[in-house]
Amino acid sequence: MKKSCSFAYFIIFVLSIYFFLPLPVYAGEKISLSDGQTIYVPAYSHIYIGSREQHFLLTVTLSIRNIDPKHQIKITVVDYYETQGKLLKKFLEKPVILNPLESLRYIIPERDKAGGSGANFIVEWKSDKLANPPIVESIMISTKSRQGVSFTSRGREVIISK
Repeated sequence: MKKSCSFAYFIIFVLSIYFFLPLPVYAGEKISLSDGQTIYVPAYSHIYIGSREQHFLLTVTLSIRNIDPKHQIKITVVDYYETQGKLLKKFLEKPVILNPLESLRYIIPERDKAGGSGANFIVEWKSDKLANPPIVESIMISTKSRQGVSFTSRGREVIISK
């Protein structure tokens, strides 16, 4: 009887800790206003399939969404890198203003396999006022022989040391 009571108290203790601790905040989901960020966005111009590691080419869409309902933001950098970190493409010649709730997109066509399985984007934005950081994500999609593949990757703020 003593062992079952001790076990019951132990379970109640563990459950009470579980329910009273704050929920974890995952990377990129912390909500705080900002006046600018550098964001790293994973992308995949191909993934591997089968035991022979065959390339499955993907179309990549980079989506930048200004989720602030009141303030515009300025996109200053949208650069695309390949697996080894070599810059492949600079998308912006001059900054682009993104109005409240407006979105931008940039496409890497399926036939462009230069980025590889470790491709990525660097996106930089600024604002004159504190604003909600944009949602920046990549969407990869393709079909082959009636097999469809689609998935997303969310960007993550990069802290640049000085």
